[in-house]
Amino acid sequence: MSEELSEERRQALATLVAVLDEAELTWEHVSPTQLAVELPGERKLTTPCRFDVGTHALGIHAFVCRQPDENHVGVYRWLLERNLRMFAVGFALDSVGDIYLDGRLPLEAVTPATVDRLLGSVLEYADGSFNTILELGFAESIRKEWRWRIANGESVRNLEAFRAPLALDELGSPADG
Repeated sequence: MSEELSEERRQALATLVAVLDEAELTWEHVSPTQLAVELPGERKLTTPCRFDVGTHALGIHAFVCRQPDENHVGVYRWLLERNLRMFAVGFALDSVGDIYLDGRLPLEAVTPATVDRLLGSVLEYADGSFNTILELGFAESIRKEWRWRIANGESVRNLEAFRAPLALDELGSPADG
């Protein structure tokens, strides 16, 4: 690292690396003060995150979902209502409307327990919200995909989570159950 870092920043980086290593997460340096990691999930298979160790704060930025195809107001309202109940991060939009989780903590708050809780929060909010975001913002695309797969005898297994919420059975039942 060619950049001269304060002791506080070096300590925050060391703490972050130790927690990522202990959790057996694969990470990489993006720059001397930035780390990238992909958090594994269930509904959302991976959540790419970037940590920025700044002069005074640790920033986290995690991609959740691309801009919704439809129902923007409904999706963004749901995200804002969720923000009221969240720890350390909140939903945010970039300039094209893609959805992120974003947060900042003062460097003095960067402890192993806090970083672990922060990682857990990002994973819970990204993974736990993913299907709802898809239901609200991509319903017609999911219905179209369901119809196409049924018509072509393709598996609908990865769409099963949307069967009841989007009334997909009304569009035809899958041959593969």
